[in-house]
Amino acid sequence: VAILICFFLEVDWFSLTGVILLLCFAPFIVFFFIMACDQYQCSISHPILDLYNGEATLLTIWNRAPSFTWAAAKIYAIWVTFQVVLYMCVPDIMHKILPGYVGGVQDGARTPAGLINKYEVNGLQCWIITHVLWVANAQYLHWFSPTIIIDNWIPLLWCTNILGYAVSTLAFIKAYLFPTNPEDCKFTGNIFYNYMMGIEFNPRIGKWFDFKLFFNGRPGIVAWTLINLSYAAKQQELYGYVTNSMILVNVLQAIYVLDFFWNEAWYLKTIDICHDHFGWYLGWGDCVWLPFLYTLQGLYLVYNPIQLSTPHAAGVLILGLVGYYIFRSTNHQKDLFRRTEGNCKIWGKKPTFIECSYRSADGGIHKSKLMTSGFWGVARHMNYTGDLMGSLAYCLACGGEHLLPYFYIVYMTILLVHRCIRDEHRCSNKYGKDWERYTAAVPYRLLPNIF
Repeated sequence: VAILICFFLEVDWFSLTGVILLLCFAPFIVFFFIMACDQYQCSISHPILDLYNGEATLLTIWNRAPSFTWAAAKIYAIWVTFQVVLYMCVPDIMHKILPGYVGGVQDGARTPAGLINKYEVNGLQCWIITHVLWVANAQYLHWFSPTIIIDNWIPLLWCTNILGYAVSTLAFIKAYLFPTNPEDCKFTGNIFYNYMMGIEFNPRIGKWFDFKLFFNGRPGIVAWTLINLSYAAKQQELYGYVTNSMILVNVLQAIYVLDFFWNEAWYLKTIDICHDHFGWYLGWGDCVWLPFLYTLQGLYLVYNPIQLSTPHAAGVLILGLVGYYIFRSTNHQKDLFRRTEGNCKIWGKKPTFIECSYRSADGGIHKSKLMTSGFWGVARHMNYTGDLMGSLAYCLACGGEHLLPYFYIVYMTILLVHRCIRDEHRCSNKYGKDWERYTAAVPYRLLPNIF
């Protein structure tokens, strides 16, 4: 009894309830959306009505869904192995070829314990090699069909779940038995929270295989654009053409993915790497949630091919590009400010900032600057605002007949608003009164004069 009580001591009941609900229901949410497309043309109301009217049962829906196959397991095993080889065995050369690109061995941010990890940044190279081989296969080699991903989509869902739970469990056990940096481990006393949110800050195998960087960037995000290409190939196969809506989704999401890999060194300084511990939230989320739910728009368009009017398509494109501009410009301003320690120009002027100090876990005192110029003077998280504009553009490309493709903007809004609040709570604890001065100077979070 004492052991069970200690599991629940250090996490409030609201957080604990949320953790348990996510652990229990998140896999079924993914299955529900994928099943709705497979069995109900992407309608999310029809399966619910069928269940309500007795025309279907949970068992009949489950039995109609394709099951695990060894063919899908082979495909996924080859895919993950290939990405591991590219990540571990092919040092980056892109930074020597592409002007302005930062790759190769890079320092991460200082961890709570004061450590600075090194990373092999080669995500752009991995993406390019993977996609060159994909195009070469589609045009010349013909080793497999370009529709191989969607043709095995639900069997692949089971494979990704196996890997997601396996890597999350491995990270959980590793944190207790052989942590990479014990001083950066966080034990809450609650087994469910520890499993979901993670214990180790930067779990690694050997010197270079970093769980966070690999699983967040490789199996899921490299696959994102391949999944969309597979959807487009399926649309061509089924209908003899590819709609402008499918092209828009492919182009806009490819811009986001390429931006991620071009700025992978910058990503080392973001909340995922700098603050989140590695648990089920990142492990399973990167393996399952990201590739299956971030690509819902393309999947929807396979089952519902929509040819947008020219004004509609132009509006979606403009919204997506403007959102990307705000997202990238905001992040660029912050990166430029950090690299030059404020000795730069933002919007033609020398940036203003608030100087702060904080104490790390090792007792050291460190200085930091919070910029109040450019987009960072408009709102505290304008990068998230641009991200949400892009997310809405993906959804609007699918028209308005069904709700399913709009899950993404709903989810991203919840995710980024929660990140705003979580990040600001952390900053408030870190900077104290300096943070109060900053929020007084920049009073809005996402939308000027609104929120």
